[in-house]
Amino acid sequence: MSTETVITDTATAPRAALAATAAETECILHALADILDGITDEQANAPTPCTQYAVADLRAHVVGWAVAFGAGLQAADGRAADPITVPIMGSGSAQVRGAGAAIVAGIASGGGDRDLILADGAGMPGAMALAMILWEYQVHGWDLAVATAQPWSPGAEALSDSIAFAEQMLTPDFQGVGKAFGPRVAVPTDAPALDRLLALSGRDPRWAAPLP
Repeated sequence: MSTETVITDTATAPRAALAATAAETECILHALADILDGITDEQANAPTPCTQYAVADLRAHVVGWAVAFGAGLQAADGRAADPITVPIMGSGSAQVRGAGAAIVAGIASGGGDRDLILADGAGMPGAMALAMILWEYQVHGWDLAVATAQPWSPGAEALSDSIAFAEQMLTPDFQGVGKAFGPRVAVPTDAPALDRLLALSGRDPRWAAPLP
């Protein structure tokens, strides 16, 4: 997960809009939890489109960060847990579902109005963090789903929101060869929304797991 602060209009999102985004995020995390439950032991070392991670590594990454984000958005001081220290319990699905509930509760208690402070001390407005979580978990959900031959179909509203966010966030400072996000991938302008979000995020929607 990127810890860089990028100032966008998400920093001052209205409370109702934040609640809607939190609900979308919880839905995505529940869908991701189903993916985690569907991963077999034999798939643990399989590659993913997120090239620095195999399946088991990416599972640990998304679970640890989900727990950290949920804790940070709920905390009165906005301080998130260290994702590296989060133990993965079983498939991690219960932790991810719990993180979804924590994010909704945190936003309801004002988490979008205060800064989220990560374990390394980096911070960002809570509203921005929420938009980032929705975006990145749609992409990482696809990473794990396609790597393990499972379906992944986020809702239209979540995709639309994250496409708009990614278009603002992914400036040349953050995206390109050797940067946090790979170069954008060309897709038709009328491509499905998920394909457009993936391509914006430096993923090739045509990626397929290597044949055994």
